[in-house]
Amino acid sequence: MTSTVPALGTRSAEGSALQAVLLDMDGTLVDTEGFWWEVEVAVFASLGHTLDDSWRHVVVGGPMSRSAGFLIEATGADITLAELSVLLNDGFEERIGRSLPLMPGAARLLAELRAHEIPTALVSASHRRIIDRVLTSLGPQYFGLTIAGDEVPRTKPHPDPYLAAAAGLGVDPTRCAVVEDTATGVAAAEAAGCHVVAVPSVAPLTPAARRTVVGSLEEVDLTFLRGLMTPAL
Repeated sequence: MTSTVPALGTRSAEGSALQAVLLDMDGTLVDTEGFWWEVEVAVFASLGHTLDDSWRHVVVGGPMSRSAGFLIEATGADITLAELSVLLNDGFEERIGRSLPLMPGAARLLAELRAHEIPTALVSASHRRIIDRVLTSLGPQYFGLTIAGDEVPRTKPHPDPYLAAAAGLGVDPTRCAVVEDTATGVAAAEAAGCHVVAVPSVAPLTPAARRTVVGSLEEVDLTFLRGLMTPAL
């Protein structure tokens, strides 16, 4: 897949205006997007409903309120959104307790950002209980701040989570590089004014203004992220 990376001349550390890196969690740092779908399928099977595989692209990357609400409406399941959210979170927590694989390049990128003292935040649509569970494996030391989907008035695709992360780190969102894997997350980051690196996990994404598409995190390092920024005037 072709990357739309700025000219090499804008990549030097001296000329970089990169202030922070904001990272999505599911499907970006940890290989869990498939886990969510497995849990959703299992929960609805227990309720007597079969999920259509085409719905996976509808629910991926979004907040639980949206994905769970869609699945209730699509199946006609006799369950409330609050009840379903508990079942899904419980199922997901049990699933990641068995294994939590990192995405290729994730551990190396986090270590590099920490070594160079780049302000870094984890920004997820998952609930706080899930983020805290994942952090025990991912490493809380790599993040100066974490934002959960149930801690902001509006979660992805709205810009609120990324604006909250930038404010919490004391940086300008337009000088932040965001790494995301879904259209929902990309929309949130772009609405916040951030530069986006898209690493598609389930559905394809295309390059656009201030959006670079790569095949995996193995293509992303600090030099690459600094190169996304335009030179400061």
